[in-house]
Amino acid sequence: MTEVITKLVVNCADGTSEVVPLTAEELAQRESDRLAYEAQEAERLAAEEAKENLKASANAKLAALGLTADEIAAITA
Repeated sequence: MTEVITKLVVNCADGTSEVVPLTAEELAQRESDRLAYEAQEAERLAAEEAKENLKASANAKLAALGLTADEIAAITA
């Protein structure tokens, strides 16, 4: 059985409302929005991961210079 996605349409003039299925265009827009969000979220996560990797690399280089964890935290905070 296929799930029918619906929306609530409210007529403010007479106070009536009805539940109607989404049109093909609305379903296509919904899918397009979902794909755009997934792409944007993947980019955000990749940027966040890259930033964390750079921070870890910098901390490792500072530690290799002989700085303590407290000194590194003071410098990078």
